[in-house]
Amino acid sequence: MDERIYVDLKSLAQLEHQARGFSFLPRQPLHSVLSGKHASRLRGRGLNFEELRHYRPGDDIRTMDWKVTNRTGRPHVRTYTEERERTVVLMVDQRQGMFFGSKERMKSVVAAQSAALSAWRVLGAGDRVGAVVFNDERISQVRPHRSERNVLQICHQVCAMNHSLHAEALPDPRVRLNDAIARALRMCAHDALLVLISDMSGWDGRSLTLLKRHSVHNDALVALVYDPLEAEFADTRSLVVSDGRLQIEVSATRNDLRTRFNQAYATAFEGLRSSLARYEIPVLQLNTIEPVSRQIRRALGGQAVAHRPGLVAQASIDG
Repeated sequence: MDERIYVDLKSLAQLEHQARGFSFLPRQPLHSVLSGKHASRLRGRGLNFEELRHYRPGDDIRTMDWKVTNRTGRPHVRTYTEERERTVVLMVDQRQGMFFGSKERMKSVVAAQSAALSAWRVLGAGDRVGAVVFNDERISQVRPHRSERNVLQICHQVCAMNHSLHAEALPDPRVRLNDAIARALRMCAHDALLVLISDMSGWDGRSLTLLKRHSVHNDALVALVYDPLEAEFADTRSLVVSDGRLQIEVSATRNDLRTRFNQAYATAFEGLRSSLARYEIPVLQLNTIEPVSRQIRRALGGQAVAHRPGLVAQASIDG
C-alpha cells in the first residue's frame, strides 16, 4: 500500500514517537501561531473551586471574594485547583475532496496523520481526546477518554474512512461540513479545545456562527490542509482538469488566468483567517509536500521558518 495515498493503523500508531516538540497549551513560544497577536484564548485545563478561606499574606488579590469580605468584615479569598485533565476533540475530514494530491501525498493522508499526531500529543499531556471523523456519507465519533486504547480507536476510525476514498465522482453528499461541526460541538462541554482538520470545503456563514458560539466557553483551532496546486496555478503550458466524469483542457499561457487563479485562493484564505480572527480562532496551514510532523512542530512548537514560494496560500474554501 502506498502510504502517500492511503494510511494504515500501524503507521498512525507509530506516529506516537513523533508527537513531541509542539503543544496545545496556552503558553507558546514566540514563533507559534498561538502566540502574540495570533493567540487564541487557550484556557488550558479548567479550574475547580476548592474552598473559601481567610486571606493570607502573599495571596493574589484577584482571588478576593469581596461579597464575603464585606459581609464578615474580614478578608476572604476563593481558592481553586486545576482540573486534572482537559477535553480535546479532533474533527477529521475524509471527504472525497480531500482525496487529492499533486506531488507528495493526498490531503486526506495529511489530515489523518495530523489527527494521529494530535491525539498522541494530547494523551501525552494527560488530557482526554475524542474525535469526529466524517466523509460524504457518514459521521463517526469517538467519545473523549484519556487512554491509549481511545487514541487507537480514533486512528482506526480514520483509517476506515480513509480507505473508503476513491477517484470516482460521488453523487450529492449527505454530510456537509456544518453537520460535522455541529456534531463535534455537542462533544465539547466547557473549556474544551476543538481542532478542525480540513480543507474547509463547504465553509460558509453558518460554519462561522457555529464556531462563534463555541468560542464563548471553549477554544478552537483550524488546521487548513491544502495542496500547492490549489494555491498556485501549475507551471505548465496546458492543464487537464476533471471532476471524475468530464474533463477540459485549460491553457496555462494566459497570464490573466494564472493571476486570477492565484489571487482567488489568496483572497479566500485571507477571508477565512480574518473572519476567525475576530473570535480569536487561529488558522495554521498544512501542505501536502512537507512532512506533517515537521509542519506541526513549526506551527505549534515555535520554530522560526522562512516561507517557501508556493506554500503560502490555502485550499478549497467555499464562501
